[in-house]
Amino acid sequence: MGADEEGTLARLKAARKAFVDPTIAAHRGRIVKTTGDGMLVEFASAVDAVRAAIEVQRAMDEQNATVPENQRLEFRIGIHVGDIIIDDNDIFGDGVNIAARLEGIAEPGGVCMSNDAYRQVRGKVEIVCEDLGPLHLKNIAEPMQAWRVRSTSQASSSAKFGSAVASPSVLPLPDKPSIAVLPFQNMSGDPEQEYFADGMVEDIITALSRFNSLFVIARNSSFTYKGKLVDIKQVGRELGVRYVLEGSVRKAGNRVRITGQLIDANNGSHIWASKFDGGLHDIFDLQDDITSSVVGAIAPKLQQSEFERLKQKPTENMSAYDYYLRGLSKMYQFKKEALEEAQPLFRKAFEFDPEFAAPYAALSFSYGVRHTYGWGLITQEEKSELIAFANRALDLDNEDASVLTQAGYMLALLGHEVERGAALIERAINANPNLGQAWTYRGLVNVLLGNPEQSIEYSKRSMRLSPLDPLAFVPKVGLAWGYLFSDQYIEAAKWAAEAVIEKPDFLSAQRCAIACHALAGNLEAAKASWEISKRTDPTQRVSQTKQRLPLRREADLMKLVEGFRLAGMPD
Repeated sequence: MGADEEGTLARLKAARKAFVDPTIAAHRGRIVKTTGDGMLVEFASAVDAVRAAIEVQRAMDEQNATVPENQRLEFRIGIHVGDIIIDDNDIFGDGVNIAARLEGIAEPGGVCMSNDAYRQVRGKVEIVCEDLGPLHLKNIAEPMQAWRVRSTSQASSSAKFGSAVASPSVLPLPDKPSIAVLPFQNMSGDPEQEYFADGMVEDIITALSRFNSLFVIARNSSFTYKGKLVDIKQVGRELGVRYVLEGSVRKAGNRVRITGQLIDANNGSHIWASKFDGGLHDIFDLQDDITSSVVGAIAPKLQQSEFERLKQKPTENMSAYDYYLRGLSKMYQFKKEALEEAQPLFRKAFEFDPEFAAPYAALSFSYGVRHTYGWGLITQEEKSELIAFANRALDLDNEDASVLTQAGYMLALLGHEVERGAALIERAINANPNLGQAWTYRGLVNVLLGNPEQSIEYSKRSMRLSPLDPLAFVPKVGLAWGYLFSDQYIEAAKWAAEAVIEKPDFLSAQRCAIACHALAGNLEAAKASWEISKRTDPTQRVSQTKQRLPLRREADLMKLVEGFRLAGMPD
């Protein structure tokens, strides 16, 4: 404006007429008022606001490409979701003030949004977000979590700040047959039987996962589609797979009917559809029949001998199996009350069949869930009990990948048998190379061993096997620890912050964020993280650090202690 007031005003009017105002209108926006070189705009949704902002900035970039640098117009955009007061076609309120402050911290040509807006657009708009951490904004009482936004056209730069694309772009297909098994529909007419249908699918996923020659999406990502009408082609793009298996389960008395259809996600064509009938005592044979049909269709070169070798029948007692599935359905809710309900169900399962390994491992693992969420410290008596359960599971079945993973991680984390636990998880991956949970805990146990580079690699592998996992905050904590102990503090802090945002009540993520922010030099964010963590578990002390996280390298332990002290955690 100082160099060419009239020319600048003319270019601003031209830009508004050409694309700014039309883009706002196309996304249901209303220009409330203009303020000199700025404007206040109200949108019907955060998604509309972000899409409009990205389109405006993209159009501006294209226009500036042919304009001399000293004549370019660059906009800053701030986005917030909040209550407003409408008065004479104007809007007021704290929400407007926050949006204005976010605009002020945006880069020229950039977009900055609040955490409230981020939560509403995550997974719905193709953007890359950089976490800016809690920020103190002028005249705003509480620190605000803020995000810098980039469109996916800028995603190549995302490696610099470790952020994730909010809505994943098309994932490349693996170099082997790839498949996702969607939740089967419960056709029993009884919502109480939902756990049974889910258990069938989990067992089918596990059976397919054991094949080294296949790439199988983990259960947690497949189950994000539960209860939704899905476009199979879209599922294939979002999960990065060629094939999708869907079906239904009907359980009536002692009879079970399972239907399945295998679809090529590339073109939506049906490869096969079939129906499998039998009694409850035949349930594992029915699962094997489905698995064999899928493998025969998508990887016919696999030898039948390999399939026979991988068959297994976990228990002859269907009551034990039923209670185990009920326990899993409770534990997978990852809520304190549900976890308390899961534990007696696992105990009931091995009361019916004392030789059934899985419920022993699951019960041991449930104590670890309680520990990592901060739902009460594990007593010495409970620690001895969970170690006994883990060892009992391993005595009964030392080949099942889930048993090896759950028991191995509990022995490492809470039993402090880190090397043994790591070896058990290695065996789990050899037995089931597609088990996302095993890769997650392989990453975390390598943090304990002092192998941060491997931890980063394994955590990323877990996230590819389960790209839509609602528990993605767990491998993200693994990434944060890995980067922290590799002295990449800024990168570590960003992954830790993302994990906390996804699961604010997860104590392990909170503790990780404290250390990452402190060692990255952001003491304000570290102290804020400590205040949050203290509310979850006020008993935390610096002196407990090794007890809570048995790090083998003394240097790693000292880093953690330093970070906790800097944040204000008492000794």
